[in-house]
Amino acid sequence: MTLDSTTTRGDAARSEPPAVITCDSLVRVYRGGGVEVQALQGLDLRVDEGEMLAIVGASGSGKSTLLGILSGLDAPTAGSARLAGHDLTALRGAELVRYRRTTVGTVRQQSSRNLLADLTASENIALPLALIGTGRRERSRRIAELLHELGLDDRGDRRPAQLSGGEQQRLSIAVALANAPRVLLADEPTGQLDARTGAGVLAALRAVNERLGCTVVIVTHDAAIAGQVRRTVAIRDGRISSETLRSRDRDQHGAGALTEEEFAVLDRVGRLQLPEEYRRAMDLGERVRLTVERDHIGVWPQQPRPENEEGTP
Repeated sequence: MTLDSTTTRGDAARSEPPAVITCDSLVRVYRGGGVEVQALQGLDLRVDEGEMLAIVGASGSGKSTLLGILSGLDAPTAGSARLAGHDLTALRGAELVRYRRTTVGTVRQQSSRNLLADLTASENIALPLALIGTGRRERSRRIAELLHELGLDDRGDRRPAQLSGGEQQRLSIAVALANAPRVLLADEPTGQLDARTGAGVLAALRAVNERLGCTVVIVTHDAAIAGQVRRTVAIRDGRISSETLRSRDRDQHGAGALTEEEFAVLDRVGRLQLPEEYRRAMDLGERVRLTVERDHIGVWPQQPRPENEEGTP
């Protein structure tokens, strides 16, 4: 088995957009009842300004923990995390409250956690604006703008129970965007919707990303959703295990074709997670042999020791 020297982020010499999210060796340990659980184990992540990124992983892989840290609802045990210039290991008190109100917007899977049932759609959007002291005239302008952007122009006077599931989730996006955050975090935003309605919510998130310039990070278990963004990051055992990059190329006749390529990811200390199917195919056990070749690194199964070979004391 060989690993070539292609990198996931392209030529290092090429200039990159500024990063809005950076996580370096991020660790989150939960302790309770004499049990210690390592939810994140040295995770490294970079998200560029204006990206739309999907994060996937099995239950317990650490993806929701990562989202909790980025949203300011949780704090890392070790390592560093920065979002839009804010050090998430140091935010406290009023600064943390302001960060959660203005720098990040969060959309949860259950619309009941995003919206107040007794308020109309317009009032739900107005609430976060009022909390930071936005004037009445500016609030009205922003409410109208977001209702239009999310396709809810004629739903402003309706309460959440009077909206369809897709409309409720699009209203949730509008509420999260009220104070023009730099980053929108969406936790399983289509998890309780059928395929058609979910596609409409994803289209709304894409429009927010493209037209409003907001960086969007989606946590999802839905492969169909993850497959519709340019970059998908997979988390396994609390670390980034792979990235999938997609691009749309055109042939000589102008027809578009989607290309997709998956890369393994080396973390800052050189750890590499090999996919299970690769390990099975090559019968790789706990130990492997590495060789450095001219243009690749070889990963080889450990050869069994001959029965007549004496061990080294």
